[in-house]
Amino acid sequence: MLRVAIAISAAGGAFWSSQDETGAPKGVAVDLARAFASDLGTEAQLVVYPNSNEITEDAARGGWDVTFIPMDALRAEKLDFGPVYNGSESTWLVRPGLALATQADVDSPDVRPIAVANTTTGRAASAFLKRTQVRGYPTMTEIMEALRTGEGDAFAMSRDGLERLSHDLPGSYVLPGRFFEAKTAAAVPKGHADMLEQVTAFLQRAARDGRLRAILDANDMREAEIPGELVGG
Repeated sequence: MLRVAIAISAAGGAFWSSQDETGAPKGVAVDLARAFASDLGTEAQLVVYPNSNEITEDAARGGWDVTFIPMDALRAEKLDFGPVYNGSESTWLVRPGLALATQADVDSPDVRPIAVANTTTGRAASAFLKRTQVRGYPTMTEIMEALRTGEGDAFAMSRDGLERLSHDLPGSYVLPGRFFEAKTAAAVPKGHADMLEQVTAFLQRAARDGRLRAILDANDMREAEIPGELVGG
């Protein structure tokens, strides 16, 4: 059994998994998990977490074998990363009734930016903002409620995910531009060299034989580019 860590939200995209009408997980990470397990001749056991930070923190406790997760320097202290399979712009979902036009408009003492706590995008947002501070929430449910109630003004995340979430919050909108480019990659707990080698080889095969392209397309990511170094790996 291959234990694959995933996180659930309606955002979807390269990292987040969503749920189908029966409540079963679906998404890019789920499809990658099952394809990788099949290559290994086993089955995927999905280990569900509320966010990427919880996945990272559980690595040392042996809660999972492999994951597909945004990378940054702080996270690399606890995880070993394999190939990047997706890059995406990070921007803001602005709550209904608030008029912001640019990335710079978010950096105001009058704006209350929010993010999923202790995540790559949250840390990047904190580094970008100089005149206000990011408030972290542990779950996407709390994030969306903060936008609905006006407790939060602008939510930081990848553009593709925010565009999906905006449909669930009428009157909200995604800001143009970006403050960060998130890179999502395969990862294993620190020191698990054999698993890192296997998942690296899997992603390279999947990029070359078309399975990665098919997985992205099937999950509404037809415009996502596969890094050239992965295809040529």
